[in-house]
Amino acid sequence: MKLLKKSLAAVLAIALLLGMSACGAEKASTSPTPEAKTPETTPEPGKEQITINFFSNLPDRTAGQGLLEQTIIDNYMNENPHVTIKVEALQDEPYKQKFQSYVASNNLPDIFNVWGQPAFFQAVMEKGYAAELNPDDYKDYGFFEGSTTDFSYNGKLYGLPRNQDMTTVFINKAIFEENNVKIPTTYNELVEAAKAFRAKGIQPLSINGRDKWILNLFFQDLVIKVSGNQRTIYDASTGKTSFASDPDIRKAAELFKGLVDAGLFQDSFTSADYGAAQNLFLQEQAAMFYMGAWEVGMASNPDNSEHFRQNVALIPFPVVEDGKGKVTDVCAWNGGGYAVSASSPVKDEAIKLLNYMMHPDNWPKIGWQKGLVVPGQNYKNYMTGNENVLQVQLTDILNSATSMSGTPWNDFNPGDWKSNVENLIQEFAAGITTVDEFLTALDNVVPK
Repeated sequence: MKLLKKSLAAVLAIALLLGMSACGAEKASTSPTPEAKTPETTPEPGKEQITINFFSNLPDRTAGQGLLEQTIIDNYMNENPHVTIKVEALQDEPYKQKFQSYVASNNLPDIFNVWGQPAFFQAVMEKGYAAELNPDDYKDYGFFEGSTTDFSYNGKLYGLPRNQDMTTVFINKAIFEENNVKIPTTYNELVEAAKAFRAKGIQPLSINGRDKWILNLFFQDLVIKVSGNQRTIYDASTGKTSFASDPDIRKAAELFKGLVDAGLFQDSFTSADYGAAQNLFLQEQAAMFYMGAWEVGMASNPDNSEHFRQNVALIPFPVVEDGKGKVTDVCAWNGGGYAVSASSPVKDEAIKLLNYMMHPDNWPKIGWQKGLVVPGQNYKNYMTGNENVLQVQLTDILNSATSMSGTPWNDFNPGDWKSNVENLIQEFAAGITTVDEFLTALDNVVPK
């Protein structure tokens, strides 16, 4: 999906642009993160020793994307003994704060994580902090059509996506079966499921409302199913239309409130962070979990109970009975990825590392076959027949999709748009504001 390209007033605006974008990242944690260990290698005779500083938002190097990232880094160092890669890995919020500091001092690490959305990456590209990449290097990498759009600016490529992100509803089949509750395919069935689980003292659906952005995605899913038009929420976000006057957006807001009132979300959901929301689902205390495709590894993670792994599945976001959206109209985009510092003293070597990481035999192949990610590159040649259930179901949804949203609406505009609309959706979800107040407030923060 194409993005709006808007210029920024000054470099100082970057501080505002970087306090955002958590989609597709590791779950939040307050515990300290151990420094990633670098394997010892024997220096290669005759070659200059090179150190690459690698800044990551994947602090857990033992599971998921962090394990995949570290595996590929270790492989690269083993194949290139003259290269040492020093990894600094932080959780999302500390990462963004440290990134700001690096930008302010014009001292970015050689290679770093980026979120390919205007709210984060546009200023980084516009102000020349990211090195330009050669698109010809990736013509055989199998990136899905449009996946690099959000990593480009003024026709030039500055970053590469690592995953195909998509929202979905993860379910625990056993909880539904044991309580004789129908797995929902429509909005009304979702409401009925919420009421049925509540009557039995079971949390219907867990969501990390404290992190706010996930509420924006849930609302966008509703807008898509009501309107049947992926442009609806973006047109309002740019002032082409109005949130308050668009009947489909208003209907989606009313439906959102209806789900809150029905008790769909877990108790105190607006204070639950990523880890708390997911743990509720992993411990089989919630029947559903609303999250992104990046959690595909839940079905194969040995740290999760065998009973959970046998019963986890996913469903597309339910359709709205009188809505115009189809089950195949999905909220999907390419989120996290990598870029190289334009001022890196080892820029060429850092680009070589990036190219190695995203080579079809590395990130997409290893990540898919280990059940760790849904790559942003074509992975059909890496299907083994041993995929976990979530991989199979996600692939089916992606293959049957009739439309995809592109960049989430809360990340669509630069500046303070993201923080504004995320605060507003959280207030609305908490019952602090009415439908009218919520929609009017959204119109008031649309960039003029």
